[in-house]
Amino acid sequence: MVGALRGGSGAVLTAAAVAAGLLGAPAPARAAMPVFDKLVAYVRDGDVWVSRGPTERRVTTGGGHRRPRWSPDHTRLVVLRGDQVYVMKADGTARTRVTARPVGGAAWAPDGRSLALVSAACLGGPGVYRAPATGGALTALFPAACRDREIPPAPAPEAAGGSLTARLRHDDGVAWSPDGARIAFRGGDCEAVLDDCLTLGNVATGGERLVAGYGGGGSALTGFAVVPSFRPDGAALTYSAYAEGPTAAQDQPLHVEEQDLATGATRTRGEPLDRESTYVDGTRLLATTQYRSSSWIVLLAPAGRTLVRKGSQPAY
Repeated sequence: MVGALRGGSGAVLTAAAVAAGLLGAPAPARAAMPVFDKLVAYVRDGDVWVSRGPTERRVTTGGGHRRPRWSPDHTRLVVLRGDQVYVMKADGTARTRVTARPVGGAAWAPDGRSLALVSAACLGGPGVYRAPATGGALTALFPAACRDREIPPAPAPEAAGGSLTARLRHDDGVAWSPDGARIAFRGGDCEAVLDDCLTLGNVATGGERLVAGYGGGGSALTGFAVVPSFRPDGAALTYSAYAEGPTAAQDQPLHVEEQDLATGATRTRGEPLDRESTYVDGTRLLATTQYRSSSWIVLLAPAGRTLVRKGSQPAY
């Protein structure tokens, strides 16, 4: 991992410079509204909206919604409201609560029949469970040591507050690989030696592999990696990352990082303060960015970046 990020102009952008407003990401292009092949889901003012282009539709009301995720056939959404998880049709109807257990993150299995849910595990940290998308009993997946133990009661998650980085640090966004073999999630066995970490777990064996780690275990950086998303071919993973080093020159402002899962090589996608990314295809990403003191959806493409609309937490 690098000590500082480079913006599109080539200038080195440190966390201190971004925070001071001395340097920052160039304003995204205000080009014609992109038109997507499928609906994009996103959050604005606590409700979920969907859009393919210039028009949009709100599909929830009442606020408190977050982290929408599309089913593989793109006909249903799983969404969190508070600490509860619901499945609904793309238009917001037929809303069903999956479980009464407090949940911090949710993702679809590739077959569309199951969900990966993040909740308190038997070892005390966050764990990953499988649940039928129609509702039903939970099965522990990670940590593997919890697979043959009774599922513990789950305390209600504490409300996140404070700065943007403070709110994201403990985000339990989770991702299931397109082939169904792996799940990416925050925490795992790596927490025995690290303060914060992102893990890739093997669904069949329960084995875990470290994707990114911070603090403890000889790491010079403190920080976090959260909200993972698999590339459609399953060969790469993006996540929102942040790091602080022993010196200011090693600080890394919040950004989108992409890791090649075969080689472990990483690179930065987009600009500082981009976050919460999701793949559109093999080369393009949708992410949340900061623009004019608000959260906006931005399209990150090889040709540049384009503002899509006001909102956050895109799902494609």
